Amino acid sequence: MTSPETPAPESPSRLTLRGRIVSDGTEIADGLIAVEDDRIEYAGPAADFDAAAFGGTEVPTPEGALLLPGLVDLHCHGGDGVDFPSTDEAGARRAIGFLHGRGTTMLLASLVTASREELLRGTELFARLDTEGLIAGVHAEGPFLAHARCGAQNPDFLLEPDVDFAMELIETADGALATMTYAPELPGASDLVDLLTAHGVTPSLGHTDCDDATAEASLEQARDGLTAAGFDGAEGLPTVTHLFNGMPPMHHRSPGPVAACLRTAAAGGAVVELVADGVHLAPAMVRTVFELVGSANIALVTDSMAAAGLGDGHYMLGPSPVTVAGGVATLDATGSIAGGTATLLEVVARTAAAGIPLADAVFSATAVPAAVLGRSDELGSLRRGLRADIVATDPDLGLGAVVRAGVLLPRTPSPSRPLRG
Repeated sequence: MTSPETPAPESPSRLTLRGRIVSDGTEIADGLIAVEDDRIEYAGPAADFDAAAFGGTEVPTPEGALLLPGLVDLHCHGGDGVDFPSTDEAGARRAIGFLHGRGTTMLLASLVTASREELLRGTELFARLDTEGLIAGVHAEGPFLAHARCGAQNPDFLLEPDVDFAMELIETADGALATMTYAPELPGASDLVDLLTAHGVTPSLGHTDCDDATAEASLEQARDGLTAAGFDGAEGLPTVTHLFNGMPPMHHRSPGPVAACLRTAAAGGAVVELVADGVHLAPAMVRTVFELVGSANIALVTDSMAAAGLGDGHYMLGPSPVTVAGGVATLDATGSIAGGTATLLEVVARTAAAGIPLADAVFSATAVPAAVLGRSDELGSLRRGLRADIVATDPDLGLGAVVRAGVLLPRTPSPSRPLRG
């Protein structure tokens, strides 16, 4: 009997969702997911589970609902009008909550190249939010990038690899620096890769003007370094920052980094990011990469900036003004593409519309990025015991409901602009 001084234990929070489960590259046509507190208690055929005995609240879902794992974005600069590289804590929390509500239940906060002070400030801010579990860490997109392929990165702040500065970022992050984009042809890049891998930071090759041999050798060095540091599976692989974007196009006599990245990924030696939003890549190119390297070696990402989820207008990407017109973000100064405006659920929809099987598109936006982060025992799949991150959509991937860590999130408004694709 409970004494008056001891409060009675709270009843567990229970939810159920019914629909077509799409997870781990497979589908269950008539599926059911049962959630107890923040964990998945059951995910499988509805006929094999006694929902009446389990009880709980049935989450309303669209007719013909799809049930997906919570999406995981490895490359995200903001959304809902908030620019991660320049925001304060209140803005960061608002944008992260907005993205969670749009189905991206876990993400890396990406910082663009900026001054030393701004990079350290941003790293410290998002490291604090990482400790709360709001994000999975920080992605530093720079500053050790090639001037020739800087894209939307501000060239005034680009640097050659500096291991002392990199170490300062690592220490400021206190374990939250997850990935860093670098150009392997720059002087000191090899030492940078060794430093990153020794501290469990995934090197991500990108914004580079290197040749095929340099890219291949650097990816091999990064993979060997992560293996030596004790990482295995996808967590022990380097990544490639938005393949094709921020690097020279492949030519039959000068293949450049693209060919090396494709070969390495096809052999299971790297994971390539694809911004398959209908703007950064043609649908045929998306199909080609999936056919060449397979969904297990691809992480779908948004490269989203402040305009994600909003309409056309004027925004910032770090220190640089950006204009969004027709859903396409470009730098005011140069006209270069300046990140994405789609959410990850919209990227999954565009990928499926490009001809990729839905199960493969979902796998590349859930299980693969979760594995890169070393979080496969927690995220990226609908399996018993994992955290209850679930996205319910209509058959066309229109958002219906989002459950994060067992909590049904408030609905967020749909964008007013059409998707390109």
